[in-house]
Amino acid sequence: MKIRASIVALTTVGLLSGASAAQAAQSLEVLHWWTSGGESKAVGVLKQDMEKEGYQWKDVAVAGGAGANAMTALKTRVISGNAPSAAQIKGPAIQEWAEQDLLQEIDPAAKGWAQVLPPEIDKIIKHDGHYVAAPFSVHRVNWLWVNADLLKKVGAQPPTTWPEFFAVADKIKAAGQVAIAAGGQPWQDLTIWETVVLSQGPAFYKKAIVDLDPKTLNSPQMVQVFDTVRKITTYFDKGYSGRDWNLATAMVINGQAGFQFMGDWAKGEFANANKVAGKDYLCIPAPGTATSFTFNVDSFVFFKQKDPAALKGQLALASTIMTPDFQRQFSLYKGSIPVRLGTDESKFDECARKSIADEKVAIKGGAFVPSLAHGMAQLDATAGAMTDVVTHFMNSTQDSKSAAADLARAAKTK
Repeated sequence: MKIRASIVALTTVGLLSGASAAQAAQSLEVLHWWTSGGESKAVGVLKQDMEKEGYQWKDVAVAGGAGANAMTALKTRVISGNAPSAAQIKGPAIQEWAEQDLLQEIDPAAKGWAQVLPPEIDKIIKHDGHYVAAPFSVHRVNWLWVNADLLKKVGAQPPTTWPEFFAVADKIKAAGQVAIAAGGQPWQDLTIWETVVLSQGPAFYKKAIVDLDPKTLNSPQMVQVFDTVRKITTYFDKGYSGRDWNLATAMVINGQAGFQFMGDWAKGEFANANKVAGKDYLCIPAPGTATSFTFNVDSFVFFKQKDPAALKGQLALASTIMTPDFQRQFSLYKGSIPVRLGTDESKFDECARKSIADEKVAIKGGAFVPSLAHGMAQLDATAGAMTDVVTHFMNSTQDSKSAAADLARAAKTK
């Protein structure tokens, strides 16, 4: 449901936070969904930085639903006239909130941002030419995680094409192990599917997922995408349905499975298990996507408050988020890479450095594209309709041609 419909009950009076002037000037109430160990540690850095600047941090962490629960809580807060100082928002939803005239412009804090941000991300956090959000970090979605020992056991090299990938998968399966660790959840299904779409080239990806071009969505090439996805599903184990992503990652860590398609947040699971990149596991781009990069970016938006003095704290928060030191430390804890280009990468691990290098190549080559599965490419209604098509296909015997036709129809919900 669009935000416009969700906040139809809002009136001019009581629209904004009811906090007192004194509280607003001294406190920052922040709503987010970073509740896992690494995420909490990462956002804790920001809390400490803001407290050092003299602000009281009021944490409103809403767990579950990959952010859906947090968005429900946020809408309730806004409707009741109690908007937080800042909230975690992603992708096109930033523009939708801004169109309701609810967000505070933060241009004074954003001087020079255009010179240090990827153009694609700089565009997302602006509305009508003004900055309304501060971006934290970049997650790369199109990673393939590999158990290094299992790869050696079957005498294979890291695959770079789909034929190579399936050949290695066959060897792993023949060795009695699960070839692909997966979790049968809609967003995980869509993550795999969009990665296969990306393997057809960034131009095809943009037409299909960003532009929602009907001919591309219902093309013979899209039918091939579904064919490839169907083949991938034949390498799942019987217990994949409903499995959480981190449990699938654990299968790769423990040598029960050879591969997993997942964003770089999976790296935290390997780190927690004391596994070393390049030795115990490999992080490589999914087949056919070496020069491309699907991005997932978290940002904070800043809600207008009754007391103008509250803006000072919001600008301070936005400025701190984009400082090189915070960008570096946050990503070291989060498993991401800094959204700010040119940040010191000396303390980052092999996977993060590879991600930084590949990001530069993708930006230069026009292959830095937003993830559909992670809320960066389309609004929820359209993304949800497309997800339903993909999930139905992956959990049924539907043929690829009819799936492509269904996808084109689902995209018309935009």
